[in-house]
Amino acid sequence: MKKIILFLFLGIFTTFMASADDDKKYLAGAVPEVNGIVTFEKSFKVKDKSDELIYQTMLGYLQNELIANAIDDLRTRIVSDGKADGVISARIEEYMLFKKKPLYLDRTRIRYQINISTGNGAVKMTISQISYYYSEDMDGTGGITYKAEEWITDKEAINKAGTKLYPRSGKFRKKTIDRMEAIFEGAMDAFEDKPEPKPEPEKKKRSNVIE
Repeated sequence: MKKIILFLFLGIFTTFMASADDDKKYLAGAVPEVNGIVTFEKSFKVKDKSDELIYQTMLGYLQNELIANAIDDLRTRIVSDGKADGVISARIEEYMLFKKKPLYLDRTRIRYQINISTGNGAVKMTISQISYYYSEDMDGTGGITYKAEEWITDKEAINKAGTKLYPRSGKFRKKTIDRMEAIFEGAMDAFEDKPEPKPEPEKKKRSNVIE
C-alpha cells in the first residue's frame, strides 16, 4: 500500500514539475507592453533582396496567409496597402483553439491590428490592439469581450509569486504568445525561395537604315 501511495505521489509531483517547466516560457516578461498597451514587435533584416521585393513579399504574406485564413467578415480587412509610406496595416480576426473533443469545442476569437514597415532592407512588424471574444453562442452572439491589457498581462495572468499562470487567463496568454511567434516566423519564412526577378533583356533596337 505504501508503495502505491509513493508511486501516486511521484506521479503527481512529476506532472506538477512538467507543468511548471512548460509554463516557464510564458511567465514574467513574455507579454510585452508599450505605454501600458500589449504590443508584440519583431524586426529583422532581409539580405540580398530589393526593397520592392521585400514590400511585395510582406503584402503577399498578409493577404495570402493571415487574411486568407482569418474569419471572413468586416473585422478582417487591409487598412493600408503601404504604397504611400511603406507601412502595410490590417485588422485581423481569427479563431484561436484551446481544446477540441467530440461534442466539445473551446475556442475564442482573437482580434488584432498588424502593422508591417518595410524599407532599407529590413522589416518591422508590430501587433497591438489585441482583444478576445469568448463563450459566444452558436449564432455568434452572447460572447464576452476581453482586452489583452486586462487579461493576459503579467499582472492579470501570473500568480503573485510569479511561478505559474492562472488557469483561465493563462490559457489565453499561452496561445497568444504562440500565435504571435508563429506570425513572425511565417513572415521570415516567406522570403525563402523568393529570388529577385531577373531584369528583362534589352530589346535590340531596329535600325531604320536599309543596307
